[in-house]
Amino acid sequence: MIREFGAGVRLLLRGFGMWRTRPGLMALGLIPAVVAFLLLAAALVPLLLSLGGIAEWITPFASGWTEPWRGVVRGAVGIVVFIAALALAASVFSALALTIGDPFYERIWRAVESDLGGEQPVDGGGFWNALGEGVRLVLLGLLIAILVLVVGLIPIVGGVLGAVGGVIFTGRLLARELTGRAFDARDLTPLDRAALFAGSRARVLGFGVATQLCFLIPLGAVVAMPAAVAGSTMLARTMLDRSGRTQNPPPPPVGATPTPLLPPPPGAGAPPAGPV
Repeated sequence: MIREFGAGVRLLLRGFGMWRTRPGLMALGLIPAVVAFLLLAAALVPLLLSLGGIAEWITPFASGWTEPWRGVVRGAVGIVVFIAALALAASVFSALALTIGDPFYERIWRAVESDLGGEQPVDGGGFWNALGEGVRLVLLGLLIAILVLVVGLIPIVGGVLGAVGGVIFTGRLLARELTGRAFDARDLTPLDRAALFAGSRARVLGFGVATQLCFLIPLGAVVAMPAAVAGSTMLARTMLDRSGRTQNPPPPPVGATPTPLLPPPPGAGAPPAGPV
C-alpha cells in the first residue's frame, strides 16, 4: 500500500517533468489556472478578513466567557472554517480551471497520450462535458467542506482530524475528476471506472493527496495545475494498463490465415453450377 501510494506521488512528479520536455505546451496551461486563481482569490480574501465575525457568529455561547478561553475557542473555530474553505477552494479552482482551459488542457492530455503510445483516443470530452464535470466537482467539494467543518468542531482533536480529512477526501476527489478526460475518451461506464479505482486505491490517493498539498501552497495551484493534468493522464493509463484495456490485440501466428475484414460476396467459393 505504501509503495502504491508513493507511485501515485511519483506520477505527479512525472507530470512536473513535462515542464522540461514540453515547456511551451505547459505554459499554455498556466493561463486558465491564473484566471481561476484570481477569481477564487477574490472570494477567499474577504472570507479571510471576516473570519473573526464568522467565528463569533458560530460561537454565541462563548460571549460570556472570560479571556483567554473565549479567544482560544473562537480562534480555533476560525481556523476550522478556513480549512473547510480551502477544501472547497481546491474543488472550485479545479472546476474553474478545467472548464475555462478545456482547449489548453486537452492539448496537454493529447501530448501525454501520444508520448505514452498505444491506443490513441480521438475525443477528449469537449467543453460541455468539462462544464458538467466541473459542476459535479464543486458540489462534491461543498459536501467535503461541510464534513470538514463538522469534524473540525469536535473538541481537542477536531482541528487535526478536519485538516487531515480535508486533504485526503479532497485529494481523492481531485484524482478521480482529473482522470475523467482519459476515461471519457474511452467511453468507460461508471461501473468500469469504479472497478479501475478499486484496483488502484492507494495509487489514486497518493496522486490526489500530493496534488492537494501542492494546491495549498501559495500560487502552487497555478503551477501545479498543468502538471496535475499531465500526471492524471499517466495515472489513468497505468490503471487502464493494469486492466488490459489499452493492450493492442496480439498479432496472428506466423502462417495463420488472416481473418477477412469484409464478408465474402454471395456465392463466393461455391462450386460452379453444372449443366441443366
